[in-house]
Amino acid sequence: MKRILIADDSERMRRIIRQVVSGFASEVYEARDGREAVALYTFERPDWVLMDLRMKPVDGLLATAEIKARFPDARIIIVSQHDDPALQAEATRLGACAYVLKENLHELPKIITGIGTETLSSRSPLDYQRPSSAGPENNLPRKASP
Repeated sequence: MKRILIADDSERMRRIIRQVVSGFASEVYEARDGREAVALYTFERPDWVLMDLRMKPVDGLLATAEIKARFPDARIIIVSQHDDPALQAEATRLGACAYVLKENLHELPKIITGIGTETLSSRSPLDYQRPSSAGPENNLPRKASP
């Protein structure tokens, strides 16, 4: 079972994500913004962070950068409604290991249980990338072919 931190400014979205991960999460922590996410991560050290991008006063990119700077092995998945290649690239640069659109939350269990036993030191965030082909089944990061 995994310990998961959900950071999203929408209570409704946190509740939806909680339902998606409830089958394999032993504990779920919730943060309303990036500042709370950093504080909760520091105190609880969850196995995974599911981080929204657009939050105030501290957004998800800044929180991701701070968590990764202090805890390089942190596993952070960006969960966003923004299908923006520039945001995806920035999230990857800051250390996020995946980027999932909110319309594809059903993919979170596959990502978390599929790579949850590996450490990020053995896997580059660049191993996960968005395919360029269209279609709803292609809206999640996938392992790149060697």
